[in-house]
Amino acid sequence: MEWLEVTCAVAPKRLIAMTPTEQLDNSAPKLVEQLIRQAEHSGASDVHLQMIGKAAEVAFRLDGVMIPTSTLAEDVAERVFGRIKFLARLKTYQDSLPQDGRIDKAAVGAQNDIRVATYPTVTGEKIVVRLFASSVTKSLRELDYPAEVCNELESFLRRNSGLLLLTGPAGSGKTTTIYSCLRFLAELGGRHVVTIEDPVEQIIPGIMQTEINEARALTFAKAARHLLRQDPQTLVIGEIRDEETANIAVHAALTGHMVIATLHAGSCQGVFERLLLMCEDSYAVVSAVQLVLNQRLIRRRCQHCSGVPCSVCLSTGYHGRIPLVEWFRVETTMRAKIRNHGPGVIEPQGSLAQAARELLDRQLSDESEVKRVLG
Repeated sequence: MEWLEVTCAVAPKRLIAMTPTEQLDNSAPKLVEQLIRQAEHSGASDVHLQMIGKAAEVAFRLDGVMIPTSTLAEDVAERVFGRIKFLARLKTYQDSLPQDGRIDKAAVGAQNDIRVATYPTVTGEKIVVRLFASSVTKSLRELDYPAEVCNELESFLRRNSGLLLLTGPAGSGKTTTIYSCLRFLAELGGRHVVTIEDPVEQIIPGIMQTEINEARALTFAKAARHLLRQDPQTLVIGEIRDEETANIAVHAALTGHMVIATLHAGSCQGVFERLLLMCEDSYAVVSAVQLVLNQRLIRRRCQHCSGVPCSVCLSTGYHGRIPLVEWFRVETTMRAKIRNHGPGVIEPQGSLAQAARELLDRQLSDESEVKRVLG
């Protein structure tokens, strides 16, 4: 009889016995389904499995933080890895090159869409199983934004043209905000809205959503060029990654289109600094941008914990996240200042530190979490 070692954050380390029949016929399918069910139950966004020596370590990404959950013995891990790759229609024998695929959620009884990415590391193969929630898109008022931010966003979304830029590091909630904006536009009605995404994570009825495919040379820039010929009134670009896409976004916003996009930068000021480097026409950049949101996500204190380990939050003490946000609306007088003195004059409304202090005052999070997120 073989033993599977499982270390859970909510319980002491334990050994689960499997009969030979279970090992050969059922262990891998059952374990894969169990891992996915556990991840969905806890609200995890990813399941990470990595070979390290003679075992595979399993961790969930919960509220943006990696939480170790279990350890699989080498032979069990081999079958689990093979099962995941089989379900994702990948080459099960290939472990020296990266592979990407998808798993039909019905095949594992999952509630979410599932994507799989494998990669060879110095300690062995690593597999990341990403869970894309298919729940109803939140409205802007359900994002836990301050009322002023919701008002700014709704005011922009009712306009006919201009550029809205969302910034922040990966995992800071930019995509969630974009989908809430799309829901608002769909409910507003009367507009031809087109998106360019990588990938499409949720389907919004009434919105024309497209997905880039770099393997076939369909990049953000190429998609944007062609989709503008479809005469969209609103163009949503998942990410501005290069100069061509940046210039397309800016000039589209100046020619009567509403454009919503994300751009990686550390601050509202950093958005302008980067965009001005990517676009030769600085006058156009300053004229096009109307609103910038810089955000982070901070973990919320678990409401289910009461001094004892809690299975809801995997004993982390946190469950769910709240946005910290600062924003900058570009008005006529500020445009002139930026043109004359550069982005250094930009001072966002509110601040991330101020938003964090307000959450601490309301006891929704704690100092250690603020330090983790903001430094």
